[in-house]
Parts: sequence; structure tokens; C-alpha cells
Amino acid sequence: MRLPQIVLPALAIFLVSCGDDGDMPPLAGQVQANNKIAEVLFAQAQSAENAGKIGKAIKIYDRLGDEMPLSRRAPEARFRQGELLQRENRIKDSFDAYQELLTRYSHSELYSPALDQQAAMAQAAAEGKVKTSFLGLKSKLSNEKVVEMLEKVRGNSPRSTAASKAQFTIGQLWESQGNSSGSAKAIAAYRDLVIEFPDSKEAPEGQFRIGRILIEEARRGNQDQANLDRAREALQDYTRQYSGHHKNEEARQLLSQLGSQDIQRSFDVAKFYERKGDSASAKFYYEEVIEKAKSGPLHDQAKERLAAIGN
Repeated sequence: MRLPQIVLPALAIFLVSCGDDGDMPPLAGQVQANNKIAEVLFAQAQSAENAGKIGKAIKIYDRLGDEMPLSRRAPEARFRQGELLQRENRIKDSFDAYQELLTRYSHSELYSPALDQQAAMAQAAAEGKVKTSFLGLKSKLSNEKVVEMLEKVRGNSPRSTAASKAQFTIGQLWESQGNSSGSAKAIAAYRDLVIEFPDSKEAPEGQFRIGRILIEEARRGNQDQANLDRAREALQDYTRQYSGHHKNEEARQLLSQLGSQDIQRSFDVAKFYERKGDSASAKFYYEEVIEKAKSGPLHDQAKERLAAIGN
């Protein structure tokens, strides 16, 4: 059925008014009107800036971005909002303003500068240089909030050097907790780094730290053989994949220590079975010590105990 001519303009207005700007392309007249209003608001915000009324300017830029996101001035308004919030030390709010720009305006010439600002803020927050104020008291952002920021940096530019650096910093943050929970999260973060960014400058250090953390966990009392085996595998992978990295010598020393621990463990198990009167099991582990340690005190003691047990 053909609609009466008088109904069509009204229907068009109704359709434009329904839903947000993502539902359908805006009409040309609507864009032009938005651009004119946006120019007025942008000028008001700049005037407020020049008058030192930073809070007012931030609100106007935010309003422009919220109400006229398709206008020419919207990306610049978000960027200026982020800059002013950063100047006011409202770092999380500034980060979120830049995120609005990065999410909506991927083709804007301000995309790269906004990403750089985000990455710098996230790194500063990870280093404890960013403080938040609550009831007049300043404190560092929590690890959870900083990790959330770093994850957004990584997601906004997944092939950039900022992404691999952000992933490495996530591992550092969790590692800095100094407990088993943090260690588990750090290992997972470093593994993601090595898998997703194997050729990055941070990958070798990440692989090395996986092995070192597992050894540190054992020293804390978590003497799980599986952890020590995983540490050995991680360090062996590190020396194979990144043979020119500057921590190769330290990795080899750690592997040597792990080998010594294995020999000591076999010797202790052999003594345990010998005390229980299980000569067959004791002989098995003493022989293992002799096989692993070609010389040294434990090698000699294992040979003595085998001779004492007899065949």
C-alpha cells in the first residue's frame, strides 16, 4: 500500500528519533545540524579552558562527545577531555576518555596519540606513580584496576610494541605480590606473552621468569615435584629459544641447582626405604643417585650404601 505523501516526512523524522546513532545512518541535514552545534560547544569549551575553568571545559567536551558523537569535533573533544582530566590528575577518568576515542574513532588522526597517552598512563600506574584520592588520602591504584588498563592498551593495538610491553607489565604486577596467588597469575601472563608475542623484546625475559617463579615457589615450601619439573622445562625452553639472551648463564645455574636437588631427593628417598627395610626400593634410588651424579659426596655415599645393602 502506498503511504500518503504527507506521512513520509513525518515517518522519516520518527525513524531518526528512534534508536541511537548506531541503528542507521543519520540524515545529511541532521549531521550538518550536529556539526554546527558541536562547533558552538567546542568553542565554549575552549573559552572555558582559556579562562582557567578546567572543570567546566571537561563537562562541555564530555557533553559534546556524548550527544554529538558523529560530529567532526567529537574525536577532538574526547582527546581534549582526556588531556584535561590527565592534567587534573584524574588518571582513570582520563584513561576512559581516551578509550571512548579509541573505541569509536579508529580512523581518527588522534588515535595514535590517544593510544600513546593510554600506554604511558597504564605503565605509570603499574610503577606506582599514579595516585588516586579518596577521602583526602592518596593511594596507588589496585593491581586489578591497573591490569584492566593494561589489557585495554593491549587490545587497542594488538600488533604494537605497546601491546607486548603491556602484557609483560601485567606479569610483573602479579609477580610483585610475592605470594602463590600472584605467582600463578604472573606465570599465566608471561605464558600469554611468549605465545602471543614470541618475537617481542619482552618474550625472553618472560620465559625466564616462568622458570624462576616456579623455583621460588618451591623455596617458599611448595616442594611439588611437578612445579620443579615445570621450572626445568621452562628454563630449558628459554635456553633453547633465546640462546643469546643475557640471562642464559643464570638459567644454566638454576638448572644445575635443580639437578642437585633431584639427586638429593633421590638419595633421601633411598634412605627412607632403607630405614623401612625395603632394600629393593632403596637400591633402586641409590642407583639413580649414582647415575645422576657422576661424582661427588652423594655419589660416593650412594655407592657405600649399595655395598652395605649387598646384592
